[in-house]
Amino acid sequence: MQTLPTAVTHLVVGAGFAGLGMAIRLDEAGETDFLVIEKDSDVGGTWRANTYPGAACDVPSQLYSFSFAPNPDWSRSFSPQPEIHAYLRRVARESGVLDRFAFDTVLEEARYDEQAQRWVVRTNHGEVTATTLISGSGGLSEPRLPEIDGIEGFQGELFHSARWDHDVDLTGKRVAVIGTGASSIQLVPEVAKVAGHVDVYQRTAPYVIPRNDRRYTRLERLLFRHVPAVQKVYRTATYWARESYVPAFTWKPRLATPARRAALLNIARGIPDPALRERVTPDYAIGCKRILISNSYYPALARDHVDLVTDRIAKVTGDAVVTVDGVERPVDVLVVATGFHTTEQPIAERIHGRGGRSLSQVWADTGMASYKGTTTHGFPNLFQLVGANTGLGHSSMVFMIESQIAYVLDAIASMGVNRYAAIEPRRDAQDAWNRDLQRRMQRTVWSTGGCSSWYLDDHGRNTTLWPRTTYTFRSLLSRFDVDAYDVEAARSDERISS
Repeated sequence: MQTLPTAVTHLVVGAGFAGLGMAIRLDEAGETDFLVIEKDSDVGGTWRANTYPGAACDVPSQLYSFSFAPNPDWSRSFSPQPEIHAYLRRVARESGVLDRFAFDTVLEEARYDEQAQRWVVRTNHGEVTATTLISGSGGLSEPRLPEIDGIEGFQGELFHSARWDHDVDLTGKRVAVIGTGASSIQLVPEVAKVAGHVDVYQRTAPYVIPRNDRRYTRLERLLFRHVPAVQKVYRTATYWARESYVPAFTWKPRLATPARRAALLNIARGIPDPALRERVTPDYAIGCKRILISNSYYPALARDHVDLVTDRIAKVTGDAVVTVDGVERPVDVLVVATGFHTTEQPIAERIHGRGGRSLSQVWADTGMASYKGTTTHGFPNLFQLVGANTGLGHSSMVFMIESQIAYVLDAIASMGVNRYAAIEPRRDAQDAWNRDLQRRMQRTVWSTGGCSSWYLDDHGRNTTLWPRTTYTFRSLLSRFDVDAYDVEAARSDERISS
């Protein structure tokens, strides 16, 4: 059984890009008294968990690494999952911070002790107290299972794409894949290579544009390793190319017309059958839902032993999927590729702030709402990486994570210099931030594009995406703005409004 320290200054939750990056930067800043707890057995987060066939990043490799730890060993312009996981493991090992990581350690409950001005965190290996609680649990960490009548009684093999069961041999099997999102369009072509028959259940057709992927040449890789400036040029050029997509998402959706044409051409090239083409052609504005990239998805759908099913699923029996038209399709293996809990993060139920209220209770009426996607009124010294409205539809989340890490480090430095024991954003500052976000959101394609997506919560609010450029986000988080916060001195019940 793992022995945890009873008290640390900083407790970080999660060992993906966010938690690992936070740990490294804390260490570099001299804030060495920290602990990272991770529910799984290794670093990697999403890239440790998602091992389904064909798993790869849909953001260019050059942007999908820490700025302070470039990777000269990417084999392709879009990185496959094993390489990303290997990169994170190498960075963790070389950074010298793994001695302060506790794996297989689950955050069961975190409560803020107002009198002690500390977080009390209960885990499956004991209790830890901390001055700051930094959540790097991520928005794509808890798989969402579909609510389908009878699915619990399915007698074959059943698993979520993010929990792929590699012990199940799909060779010659009848496989059903529910969902046509980012994971599905990667795994379907791979499954189709070995399965006897594949049914793909589509609720809404996605836009899928060509994947302009290529293998890096030997010369490029040599230059990346021995002339770092070359890789920096690649990264900078890729970053600004991606930023050029922002106006089409947030301001003028018609600017995405070339992307829509590319998607339609991708359909035409991949699917000869006009009827099938029509069924995979979206009826909403491109960008309203996540734009996917693949060269192999449409050709896979066109194969003789692959069927696209667009009728709604009525129920699942012990050995079949039944659609509302009464058709019963036999199944040996059921793969659920239905995404994640993004607008109601499960960890929010376990974090309790002032007055004992949990994040999920606070957000029940409004949806996720924080200040700068990082701090939340009523939760002193709680920092969230990849929090509300920090997601992207065009570029790398690593850039956003590093922007938040810098903000958190500046906040911690300010606490040390000014001897603050507790900080939390003022309600008026947080409300103003979110009013501006939602005002800007009204003109984005995510709000006007005519689709229903996982970007929206039950209130119809987009609480997941950032509606501006990433460099604007970085600028807004470039320094800790203490004037937007209420602060408390140590061992004092008197609040100080800055």
